Amino acid sequence: MYEPKMKETDNSVIEFIESVGNEKKKADAYQLLEIFEEVTGYDAKLWGPSIIGFGSYHYKYASGHEGDAPLAAFSPRKAKISLYLAYESEEREKLLENFGKHTKSKACIYVNKLSDIDTNVLKELIKHTVETYQDLYPE
Repeated sequence: MYEPKMKETDNSVIEFIESVGNEKKKADAYQLLEIFEEVTGYDAKLWGPSIIGFGSYHYKYASGHEGDAPLAAFSPRKAKISLYLAYESEEREKLLENFGKHTKSKACIYVNKLSDIDTNVLKELIKHTVETYQDLYPE
């Protein structure tokens, strides 16, 4: 039976952030924590060992594969900060035009540090993400 790697845990978000070795990345993680909580209205939860997620939704694919995931999330990784936001879409791409220095994949946006990006655009991206997943996967 498939067991998802990303599960909500009872581990402390603050203890995890405190374990981040790079002081600048730790400060950015605390700032992101504040931004994500403010925009989503959800308290932070640790998903797996290193993803800080906000809210959740339950998905089920046509294949029968199903699970839970945070509506929006981030992780202060060693190389870059990973932002788990909405998948590629026209609206996401339009918002990213004014976001600042970043790289991206299908489901993640990567930044070196918060000072590289426009946090107001980040807030719009988070809001877009939450609305997208709540529309796609209503309770």
